[in-house]
Amino acid sequence: MLLLVLVLDDAAMAKSAMKLPLQERVPLRRTAWKLADLAVLSLLLALLARRAASLLAASGTGVNAAAPSSCTWCWLAALVCEAWFTVVWLINVNAKWNPVRFDTHPERLAERTDVELPAVDMFVTTADPKLEPPIVTVNTVLSLLALDYPVARKKLACYVSDDGCSPVTCFALREAAEFAKLWVPFCKRHGVSVRAPFVYFSTGAPERGDGEFQRDWTAMKSEYEKLASRIENADEESLLRRGDGEFAEFVGAERRDHPTIIKVLWDNGKGKAGDGDGTPSLIYISREKSPRQQHHFKAGAMNVLTRVSAVLTNAPIMLNVDCDMFANNAQVALHAMCLLLGFDDEVHSGFVQAPQKFYGALKDDPFGNQLEVIYELGFGIAGLQGMFYGGTGCFHRRKVIYGVPPESTTDVQPTRMRGSPSYKELQKMFGSSTEFIESARSIISGEMFATAPAVDLSSRVEEAKQVSNCSYEAGTNWGQEVGWVYGSMTEDILTGQRIHAAGWRSALLNPNPPAFLGAAPTGGPASLTQYKRWATGLLEIIVSRNNPILLSISKHLEFRQCLGYLVIDVWPLRAPFELCYALLGPYCLLSNQSFLPKASEPGFIIPLALFLIYNVYNFLEYKECRLSVRAWWNNLRMQRIVSSSAWLLAFLTVVLKTLGLSETVFEVTRKDVDGDAAGDDVDPGRFTFDSSPVFVPPTALTILNLVAIAVGAWRVVVAGAGGGAGVGEFVCCGSLVLCFWPFVRGLVGGKGSYGIPWSVKIKAGLLVAAFVHFSTRS
Repeated sequence: MLLLVLVLDDAAMAKSAMKLPLQERVPLRRTAWKLADLAVLSLLLALLARRAASLLAASGTGVNAAAPSSCTWCWLAALVCEAWFTVVWLINVNAKWNPVRFDTHPERLAERTDVELPAVDMFVTTADPKLEPPIVTVNTVLSLLALDYPVARKKLACYVSDDGCSPVTCFALREAAEFAKLWVPFCKRHGVSVRAPFVYFSTGAPERGDGEFQRDWTAMKSEYEKLASRIENADEESLLRRGDGEFAEFVGAERRDHPTIIKVLWDNGKGKAGDGDGTPSLIYISREKSPRQQHHFKAGAMNVLTRVSAVLTNAPIMLNVDCDMFANNAQVALHAMCLLLGFDDEVHSGFVQAPQKFYGALKDDPFGNQLEVIYELGFGIAGLQGMFYGGTGCFHRRKVIYGVPPESTTDVQPTRMRGSPSYKELQKMFGSSTEFIESARSIISGEMFATAPAVDLSSRVEEAKQVSNCSYEAGTNWGQEVGWVYGSMTEDILTGQRIHAAGWRSALLNPNPPAFLGAAPTGGPASLTQYKRWATGLLEIIVSRNNPILLSISKHLEFRQCLGYLVIDVWPLRAPFELCYALLGPYCLLSNQSFLPKASEPGFIIPLALFLIYNVYNFLEYKECRLSVRAWWNNLRMQRIVSSSAWLLAFLTVVLKTLGLSETVFEVTRKDVDGDAAGDDVDPGRFTFDSSPVFVPPTALTILNLVAIAVGAWRVVVAGAGGGAGVGEFVCCGSLVLCFWPFVRGLVGGKGSYGIPWSVKIKAGLLVAAFVHFSTRS
């Protein structure tokens, strides 16, 4: 009898374990912040109402009722800009209004007998061996190969796309494959938490009494140092001259003109027992390039990775990371599976995105690119249709990338991807490869947990090369309805929009410790280059048929999710409005006019209260993220700098492209294994400059505001001709000078890269002279 009771209890416990959720969606309270949102919105509306009333009164009487010496057109320009700021505030409030977080429970996966884990193909992309050193890529790859995952040897495979076609990168990965046979067993035997070697060995040996562990640690550190030395001392010419022919395919290959190169560096199906046992496969890919064919930057590389992996391993789940974004949490794949498998309906997890976080970051975020507060916005977006796709640290369902819609959506025109599409339909969608079409058919049919039969990966290299040819996508839906979407330098946002517009939702993956860590660029040129690339791609989306407003009208993109996308899509559109508003203060000081109420007027309290409350609100956001006052100030000033430089040039670039006068150019940002791309600079947190046009507008604004303050002060103190411009105009110019203080230092005291080049100073000076002439004549 007792035995029967125990058996029944065990059965009940097993049944209870099966019912425990793998993930929980937890709403976050935000009552105080909502009241603050409404307070700022009320002040913005009050400012608009007063300005509109003043302009109407002035037009009715023929006299400017706002102030005797105010500039009517300045007030009109200010009204337009403030209306835009109100719209931007509204779409930001929408994105923050309903935050949620997802709690994941990977320990419950082992208890669920009804859950089988699918295979995962892991993609790493690199494009330039000089800006993205191979040792960086190697550490990312090693962290992925060592992930905790049941039967990882059979269910994980890692693919590296090298758009730089570098034999050094290929050599580094071949060496990494050999090192992984030691590293992966070491990590799993000793429960290593962070499995990127450069991070693990940077802090010294962990204090353990186990002598065996200490010996293993010392030996492994020595092996890693040898690996790093071989990679850092590798020379392209010497590799090409090697007599073994291993790098013969790279001879004569140019970065933008070469055939496909695919190398199976480690095939876990061919290893002998104990030889790298448990180490997933590693495949190197450098896709075909031709100057006569578009290669579509990173989106093209991701589509080639998708097709090549389909021919070789065809895992139903795909993880993609940038070459500098190593796995910081060894159980990240298990956390992701809790979201991919933990919902009653898979429509809720079309993809699972982890926020970008950074290692070795400079203190107080001097370049405003660590984005910690912006990523807090992700909790609000997660409460809508789901987190944006961020381009790295994302787990995708392969069938979603193939354009398969969720079963719950209903279209007026049924898509060809529903049901069992014919061979001709699949050929039109995916191209002519029979092997790829068969692999796609198995994915579309919903074979989520089928494990691909063990095959010799090298035997399928020719088929893989076929699907990575330049001409393969011609006449297919790749880059449109299938795969990563073309048409924007921010292919991640564009692809995420397509997925959400198809009716899928996404989930935010935010475990502790963070899932992935990457390198944030440092220095002025690298930071602004990154922002310019992002802004250019975002504006390309706005002016295309993929505009989120159009997708909301014609497809399944929810309206509030559409507004959420606009939060970042309008970054470059903010530039002309913010520039116009920044010029009003100097113009009024130079022409002795005003665009703000005087301190003696009742309406002055509105902009004063708005200025104070907004900045306090913004400051408290940073404090809630446990950031310092200095970090808040650095991000505040960098927003002004980025708006007048990177965003402005991105806006002009897309305008010229739209007019057919220019083409966008993809610019890679530098990455470094120690998180400090500034190298041996004395002060890596100090702003650096070069002769790029991106520095001309902020330099001109800096000079202009200094001149305007000097002229306005002289007029008030020396000439006694005050009465036009008021304290508001002085505050506007003074706050901009403080925000642009790195440029003040670059103008007067900077040497070398810390100083603004004379070519930039001359161009900026000419712009300032023209503006001063215009202002004084008016």
